[in-house]
Amino acid sequence: MTNRTAAGRYRKLRLAGALVGLSATLGGCIYSGNEVVTASVPDDYRLRHPIAIEEANQSIVIFVGQGRGGLTATQRTDVTGLARTWVREGTGAITADVPVDTPNARAASSAFREAKSLLEASGVPAHGIVVRHYHPDDIRTLPTIRLSYPRIAAVAGPCGVWPEDLGPSIYDPGYSKNREYHNFGCAYQRNMAAMIDNPSDLVQPRPETPPYTMRRTEGFEHYRKGEPTTTNYPEADKAKLSDSGK
Repeated sequence: MTNRTAAGRYRKLRLAGALVGLSATLGGCIYSGNEVVTASVPDDYRLRHPIAIEEANQSIVIFVGQGRGGLTATQRTDVTGLARTWVREGTGAITADVPVDTPNARAASSAFREAKSLLEASGVPAHGIVVRHYHPDDIRTLPTIRLSYPRIAAVAGPCGVWPEDLGPSIYDPGYSKNREYHNFGCAYQRNMAAMIDNPSDLVQPRPETPPYTMRRTEGFEHYRKGEPTTTNYPEADKAKLSDSGK
């Protein structure tokens, strides 16, 4: 009787152990659906301040005094440059904000007519220029003419955000872990985005241009004959300094 009781207890213990192991195995497969956050600030500045591609405005401001109509030489250059960039990268019409009912309204109207002529002469069609009249809220500010158009641009930021203290703080008990602070790398990313000429270069490479067939054929011919394929420069030009910038 004693042996049977011991054997029964042993079988019960084995069954209980098997159930516990099965429960632990199945519990490891359960997905809770909650994100596990290991740090409040990403370690990589490119993740904290990513460069995004979006539509932004490109604009110039033309200051107009009360007693002079038309544009200065510098302003004409600015307007012509805006027209050239619009032809290359513009995604919408050029909007001209012109002041009205201001002391310089008459001069501003004359300056805009000249600016409109320069835009059309540089390739902007007449229907691609939209005029909006406005009256400034602050009378102390000199009313200006603003020319702007939308374009695809690379942007990053905003910078100067400090959600946490850099030093010891009761709100950041992990300050001693030597992590990067939130604003670190933001200015670099913003300046890098501002220097990008074609934002699509961040997404995909540009197509290659066709090779210069004549130069390649000449190089192959020299190679076939066993001759050097490098360009031969005259002896007099080897020590010659560049005249660039003179």
